[in-house]
Amino acid sequence: MMQQPIPLLQEESVPGRRAAQLPERSVPETPLPASLLRDSLNLPELDELSVVRHFTRLSHMNFSIDGQFYPLGSCTMKYNPKMNEEAASYAGFRRSHPLAPESLSQGSLALMYGLQEALQEITGFKAVSLQPAAGAHGELTGVLIIRAWHVSRGDSKRNRVLIPDSAHGTNPATCTMAGLIAETIPSDNSGGVDLNALRAACSGENAATVAGLMITNPSTLGLFERNIKEIISIVHQAGGLVYGDGANMNALVGIVRPADLGFDVMHLNLHKTFSTPHGGGGPGAGAVGVTAALAEFLPGPVATKSTEGYSFRMPSQSIGRVKAFYGNFAVLVRAYAYILRLGAAGLRRVAEYSVLNANYIRSLVQEQYPAVYGEGRWNMHEFVASPELPNDIHTLDIAKRLIDYGFHPPTIYFPLIVKEALMVEPTETESPETLEAFARALLSIAEEARENPELIKSAPHNTPVGRLDETAAARKPVLCYRG
Repeated sequence: MMQQPIPLLQEESVPGRRAAQLPERSVPETPLPASLLRDSLNLPELDELSVVRHFTRLSHMNFSIDGQFYPLGSCTMKYNPKMNEEAASYAGFRRSHPLAPESLSQGSLALMYGLQEALQEITGFKAVSLQPAAGAHGELTGVLIIRAWHVSRGDSKRNRVLIPDSAHGTNPATCTMAGLIAETIPSDNSGGVDLNALRAACSGENAATVAGLMITNPSTLGLFERNIKEIISIVHQAGGLVYGDGANMNALVGIVRPADLGFDVMHLNLHKTFSTPHGGGGPGAGAVGVTAALAEFLPGPVATKSTEGYSFRMPSQSIGRVKAFYGNFAVLVRAYAYILRLGAAGLRRVAEYSVLNANYIRSLVQEQYPAVYGEGRWNMHEFVASPELPNDIHTLDIAKRLIDYGFHPPTIYFPLIVKEALMVEPTETESPETLEAFARALLSIAEEARENPELIKSAPHNTPVGRLDETAAARKPVLCYRG
């Protein structure tokens, strides 16, 4: 069912209207510095109730996981249990100060230590740092660790990082920021890493300059890399290390431990896999796990435990701090509450249902939205379709029309190797009824493409504004009230 149209709003500012009245002045007037004064602020003049209604109305216009289905591929936008919010609001956590001495921060330190231990068990890594504030921040941390490890061995010529062409765009950006060279490895016909291309990049004279490989598994195509152990072996034989982009860990948690596959370092998006709120640029947490050989290169301080209690320590060869203090602490509280609540069996069910839900939607829409690659096998937590609808209907048109049906559009035009990509990740928290409603909407749009293509090309219709010029919006944003 489509959302009801939102009524158009009129200018509500009225000269002289106020939300509050100040008492008469009882102290001498003191002029403000001229540098703080402006003559033409042109601020709206409203009463308090109008202001409250305005911001409440804006909040209802926003998409949120609490209100609508949010199948944003490669981003794991799943429900955030309210119990996690309650835990993060406990006064002992909420009012803790990062400059408080360790003796007065034992509860917070115990939580961070417990979370480190839990993530080590989930991933198989021997040490974890909770400092990075987001997934891309965790990537940068991991690559800096790889670089530092090579330099510590006097191997400073290793400056090439190999990256599959289906990778997240942050991967090559991370390499550049770390002072290394990103080199693309193509995909084969099944969507996996082209082993011949990888061997060529890691053999002969090339081997001496390989710093490592950055790889996402499952890939952004929603496929588990069948040759992952061989891929890791090829890189290790060349003297490089393997970095795992943990953005898609939601498909593996409780089933596969990345360190057991041979990964050397990996970040985990706690704000995705472990269900803490994210979006709008933060807050996030990109915890990084490493093997024993890399443990002393982690950013610090990290939480430790002794007979005297909990404390912080800085690893002996640390790359240094990557964030002020200890990370986004409230996100860490939420993630730890989520892990404790579900336990080992519950975390495994997270992965199982995320895979089941993705394949259920794929099966419902396959005829009109065929998935690329993965023929004859299951996808993991997401699938990428390449729709070919009639009457010059493109993926962007489908995405805009989905808004009229009350759904947030999936990720579109990514990964770049897929024509007209439509990337769907339902997560494990959605019901079969929601998945079926989403599938019906996609199929209805396919029917509209045949019968009324202009309806799709001009969508959305049930929003405060119609289709925007997104290029102009990005380059010339309007960020404040204009009067």
